[in-house]
Amino acid sequence: MESHGSTVRQEALRLLQSGIANAEVARRLGVPTGTVGYWLHVDRSRRGDCPGRPSSKCPRCHGRPLDEQAYSYLLGLYLGDGHIIQYSRHRVPSLMITCADDWPGLMDACEAAMRAVLPDNKVCRVRRTGCRNVKVYSTHLWCLFPQHGPGKKHERRIMLEPWQQRIVDAHPWEFLRGLIHSDGCRIVNWTTRTVHGASKRYEYPRYLFTNKSDDIRQLYCDTLDKVGVAWKMTRRGADPFNISVARRASVALMDAHIGPKY
Repeated sequence: MESHGSTVRQEALRLLQSGIANAEVARRLGVPTGTVGYWLHVDRSRRGDCPGRPSSKCPRCHGRPLDEQAYSYLLGLYLGDGHIIQYSRHRVPSLMITCADDWPGLMDACEAAMRAVLPDNKVCRVRRTGCRNVKVYSTHLWCLFPQHGPGKKHERRIMLEPWQQRIVDAHPWEFLRGLIHSDGCRIVNWTTRTVHGASKRYEYPRYLFTNKSDDIRQLYCDTLDKVGVAWKMTRRGADPFNISVARRASVALMDAHIGPKY
């Protein structure tokens, strides 16, 4: 393997920082393109410019501004269909939100929220049967989502930190929209009544939210109360099951701020 001195390396970095492409730098200096790319990667790592590295700025650790509106939505998605995982072969944990293929707009909204909350980190979509896993890698996910822990969410206590509650209080509809987009839906129920001897069909929309965690359901209900939405608990046997919003005025309020999935 040919060895290249520090002078060549420094000249390569100077050219790269001036905006010249890797391939052109390699051609000018007579160095393999892969070597130029490696020098650039090492230089970025030392300066803390690599996405997902511990040196990337975190709103909690470094005071970087946080897009609170996007975070409130992403928090709702995480509490519903998200989880944080770190495989042994990866040095950086990932936040993964599972989105059904039926709702491409939801995937776009999820990806946009991830990019807004973690602008220095790359977001990707992993294809699965009938769905996509929208993922972002960051060493600061533990800081942003302290609800992470071993086991399933409904088997452990889920509480918001004071700083998270402040964000949810400031952006309640984004939080509700994230919960609905993950574990909720808007449906149209119907019934028939006899009017003047004739059967007449009536339709009425409603919102349903289903989650096995008592704590997450309570967060949802508390937020509904704050925005003036009336709700009702339905049960499956002895267990709480659905949170239903069916009153006309409350459904209209939900439609104005959330609407059906798309």
